[in-house]
Amino acid sequence: MIPDWMKEVDTNPCQCSAIHHGKKGFVGKTIDGIFGFLEEAFISESFSKRRGLLQSLDPRAKLISILAVIFATSLIGDLKVLIFIYALTLLFSYLSKIEVGFFIKRVWLFIPIFAGIIAVPMIFNVFLPGDPLIPVAYLGPGAHLGPFSLPESIFITKQGFNAAVIFTMRVATCVSAVVLLFLTTPQLTLFKSLRTVGVPKLYVLTLQMAYRYIFLLMDLIREMYVAKKARTIKARGMVDEQKWVGGRIGYTLIRSLSMSEKVHMAMMSRGFNGEVHIMQEFKMTNRDYLAGAVAISMSLVLVLISQNVIRV
Repeated sequence: MIPDWMKEVDTNPCQCSAIHHGKKGFVGKTIDGIFGFLEEAFISESFSKRRGLLQSLDPRAKLISILAVIFATSLIGDLKVLIFIYALTLLFSYLSKIEVGFFIKRVWLFIPIFAGIIAVPMIFNVFLPGDPLIPVAYLGPGAHLGPFSLPESIFITKQGFNAAVIFTMRVATCVSAVVLLFLTTPQLTLFKSLRTVGVPKLYVLTLQMAYRYIFLLMDLIREMYVAKKARTIKARGMVDEQKWVGGRIGYTLIRSLSMSEKVHMAMMSRGFNGEVHIMQEFKMTNRDYLAGAVAISMSLVLVLISQNVIRV
């Protein structure tokens, strides 16, 4: 017997052409985003295997050096110095066999843009008084916004604009240094080097497990979506798709909790004590000591500049 729903004829125009031309639902776009994340992650791992400058350094020396530079950069308030440090990150990216265009895009398309959005309010005289730079609007005397009084004119201030640019550039420089560290260091090696600088093993273990199993959970989501598409005869509406996604989120949560318990029991039965163990052995050379000394010396100079002990 053939069910009645299989005898129904859909007289609507075929949507196949739309599918082939790239029009997808939000579920399909989410899956594509997952695949893009996985591809980008594997590309990032490939950078750490190249024969570049930073890849050749000991992970401990590299970690301490970059952390020292980030700390010193966070204290700098001079735009020229920040631009110089950012230019150094681009230089080290080139010397580490990382495409400069890829490196710039990876940095500026994320955190610095959000930092710029956060810094936008400080450019107006409503939030930070200063000298007029660009007029925006004239409100007249006695302007109010609810219980708050507003100035007669709203304009972009010179001091606020400079502060916003410095803040955004400082964030971009620090993020560039962190991205260099992650791109030029294998993840397991980086986790082990974190333990050498005194990071508690609980935090290192959490990062390691999250990085390892996020890909497994993403693969689980992909398999669920492919299985659904393979069994779909007629497309459903947006509400039904959202209900399916909500149900899969709950199932994924239950599956992840069950998996975490099984993995923990398996690790404990094999004598795991929370320490990160890898085959690679760390060995400092004269080159690593020199790189660390240069980075720390540069950081001290930057701190002195930030305290106006050294003027540029």
